[in-house]
Amino acid sequence: MRIIIAAAIVLASTAAYGQVMKCVSPDGSVEYANRCPAGTTEQRTNISTKASTGTKAPAPAASPATSAQKSLAERNAEFSKRQLEQREAQQKAQKLAAEQAQKKQACESARNYLKLLQSGERLRTRDPKTGEIGYVDDAGRAAEEARARKSVQDNC
Repeated sequence: MRIIIAAAIVLASTAAYGQVMKCVSPDGSVEYANRCPAGTTEQRTNISTKASTGTKAPAPAASPATSAQKSLAERNAEFSKRQLEQREAQQKAQKLAAEQAQKKQACESARNYLKLLQSGERLRTRDPKTGEIGYVDDAGRAAEEARARKSVQDNC
């Protein structure tokens, strides 16, 4: 007897399950629910939330939106490509920054050397073979100053 009662309860609840009701309140607002709250007018709809057990409806044709979706492999390949491009751009930016820093240092060094030459201070040189210290004469100073000016123009 208990089995029959349990089966009847299960069958009764599954028949009501999935039916969407239109609930209209006295002030005219509409709400859709499985059960309407107290004080609302209940209207049946043909909307069901459970899958029907009869014949299946034909599957909808692939829309342009779904056909435009890319497979996981395509998306993964695009992601890897973007990562590689970002790394290359970052390396290029770092290389450019290093070159600019080097050029700035060369400019500053050339300007300092030109100031030294223009100050009139005596310049010492060291002979690479003997290691003896010598001094730059006026002609050598003018040549050095011309090289320093060219270096300033090239680096600054």
